[in-house]
Amino acid sequence: MRVLIPSQLRSYTNGADEVSVDGATVAEALAAIERLYPGFRFRIVDEQDRIRQHIHIFVGEEMVKGIEHPVREGERVQIVGALSGG
Repeated sequence: MRVLIPSQLRSYTNGADEVSVDGATVAEALAAIERLYPGFRFRIVDEQDRIRQHIHIFVGEEMVKGIEHPVREGERVQIVGALSGG
């Protein structure tokens, strides 16, 4: 699957805006990315394996509620980080 990385997290993927990994769930995709880029997963999920409040993950067009969400072969996973300002 292709995982699209938001600009604010690319410093954790050596600048990569997209990472190709294997997996049947979002959790497996994050584990695969973690093996390539240690420390990345912690930016996405907390210690209880919940998606961090400022992060949204989409599989195809659907926003997922948890990392156990399935991903079918060929689907795109997009990680979106909320921006804040004042």
